[in-house]
Amino acid sequence: MKLTRQIWLVILALAAAITVAGAPASAQQQLEGQVLLAGEPIAGAAVTLWTAGVDAPAQLAQAQTGADGRFALSAPAGNNATVYLVAKGGTPRAVANQVPNNAITLMVLLGNPLPRTVTVNELTTVASAFAAAQFIKGESLSGNPLGLRIAAGNVPNLVDPATGQWGKVLLDPLNSTQTTTLANLNTLGSLVTAFATVANDDWRARLLKAATLPDGTTPKNTLDAMAGIARQPWAQPKELFALFDEAYPQPKDGARRKAPFVPYLAYVPDDFVLSLCFAGGGVYSAGRLMFDAEGNLWSGQNWMAGSQSGVNESIGGGVVKLSPNGTALSPPITGFTGMGIDGVGWGTAVTKDKVWLTSFNGKILVLDFNGRPIGTESDFPFKEKFLGLMGVGVAANGDVWIADGSDNQLLHFPGGRVKDGRIVKVAGLKSPFDIVIDAQNRVWVSNSQSDKVVRFPADDPSKAESFRAGIGVRALALDSKGNVWVASNMSLDFPPPVIPDGASIMEQFKIAAGHMLKVLETNPNMVTGVVNMIRPDGSQPAPTGFTGNKAVSVPWGLNIDGNDDVWIGNFWGRGVVLMAGDNTKGHPAGTKMGDAIHVFKGGSIQMLTDVSIDPAGDVWAANNWNDLNGAAAPDPLRPTSTWGGGSGITVIYGVAAPVQPPRMGMVQRY
Repeated sequence: MKLTRQIWLVILALAAAITVAGAPASAQQQLEGQVLLAGEPIAGAAVTLWTAGVDAPAQLAQAQTGADGRFALSAPAGNNATVYLVAKGGTPRAVANQVPNNAITLMVLLGNPLPRTVTVNELTTVASAFAAAQFIKGESLSGNPLGLRIAAGNVPNLVDPATGQWGKVLLDPLNSTQTTTLANLNTLGSLVTAFATVANDDWRARLLKAATLPDGTTPKNTLDAMAGIARQPWAQPKELFALFDEAYPQPKDGARRKAPFVPYLAYVPDDFVLSLCFAGGGVYSAGRLMFDAEGNLWSGQNWMAGSQSGVNESIGGGVVKLSPNGTALSPPITGFTGMGIDGVGWGTAVTKDKVWLTSFNGKILVLDFNGRPIGTESDFPFKEKFLGLMGVGVAANGDVWIADGSDNQLLHFPGGRVKDGRIVKVAGLKSPFDIVIDAQNRVWVSNSQSDKVVRFPADDPSKAESFRAGIGVRALALDSKGNVWVASNMSLDFPPPVIPDGASIMEQFKIAAGHMLKVLETNPNMVTGVVNMIRPDGSQPAPTGFTGNKAVSVPWGLNIDGNDDVWIGNFWGRGVVLMAGDNTKGHPAGTKMGDAIHVFKGGSIQMLTDVSIDPAGDVWAANNWNDLNGAAAPDPLRPTSTWGGGSGITVIYGVAAPVQPPRMGMVQRY
């Protein structure tokens, strides 16, 4: 049968109509949800779906809640941008006078793909505010896309966006009972509830004031208040707890408070930090922490998970990879291994296309981002046998430098090419530990067996010069001005350990740790350790270093955030120190460089080596040691003999200015 031209035109028109009509439907996703406060619906709330990016957020859809607090809207499907829901105003059923209140602003930050159902309540608001603390201003969310994706990916760890109940990671044994995160979350959630239910105008004004930042900006609603608390959770803990106590007083008979979420805090906290500890994938006794360009964490492990390892007997660990939301991406127990490595100390570095690791046994492992070794041991051109390779420094031009901690020398790989590796002798090295390369292509090297930092031009090692720091110099980091920040285990007035030449790295650790522990344990009030800053011209604003009024306690690792603040891992002090760097913007008036702003402690923060900042402004802390008997005793107690190494890596959410990975030279801010 032959079709006429008119029939063909009709068929084509129908097909085109079907295609046009079907396109929007296929590109849309139905998103249903409910807005709750105190477990009761909010009617008449305006619910807006936004997409977040570098620029101002764009509205995607809007709906209004019904009497049951439910809403439905259509969201674009297949959109890779970060999206979030804001519910504003409405009439909460839980409020006695049933008056609409636009200051009740709730939020849930959503990842991709979008869930089919969602709950917006107090807990999702607190979790979203902390995960995205560095990106929230008022009701708007914007910032670097990677950081926004990381924030969205971490919300479900704290609170499930579908149910509005506690998240899966928060509920695991490492977090639900070992830290105050659950109680902090619930207490803050209860403050949001109180704002709308039991509080008066004076109480609400005091809550907003307690969430005010140093720039003087006072929050206008509950979302803005939670974001203010999240950015500086150490600022007003006493005031916030007093407000909670006033809203939900403790009955005299000792019964539960009438707070909507339990467990809540029983005592005034040091801060309102939300942190989580992540394990698996071979995590145990983590050393250096480095992020790749996608925000994945890489870290070499001193010892193997589950082993009775310490400085006397040990089974070396491998290399771990955690996704930006803490999911283990490396094999359990062993982590990634290969090319002969057996235990990684400080030697972890990430370039634009590879991961470099060095081992206690003198081997070097180079991985792709899937954890596969690139080449074999025989690819390295060295005939010498190395022992105790430590820090890896990566220059902006791709050069890789490695510290040989046992033989007082460096290995240099121009452009990161394995086959071109060579040994470099530099005057003044004494068990080199860490390496950074500045914008002038000068190589800075710390000495763990002296009080010196060595600097030389990469193309002329004969022009080496030394700068004094503390005793037992460890980590180095470059801020955005090219200043080198230095962590030293011991202050200059501390009796130094006596370590024989040629001692292996593990033997050095054994002697140094034993010496420090003996001195500190016999002098309970003694604190030692110092942080120095060396300017590009070699001058030091504080030649004897900074202690942050003794907040620094055997510092090991440090890193710089996007505000040039300094984040320090306390080994003996079991804490993360936030120190003002060469830029005090954002801190209270009168804050000086070297002042300790706050020390973060918690049940999942152990004896730390490194701290590192991700693109969302989260601070990751490496638990390296935990139980001293398990780590250092010649014959450890059997029940705790696997506790020598630190358990897990702890993440403190939203407290730092974001940093762009990978770390190659100076800190790269967004």
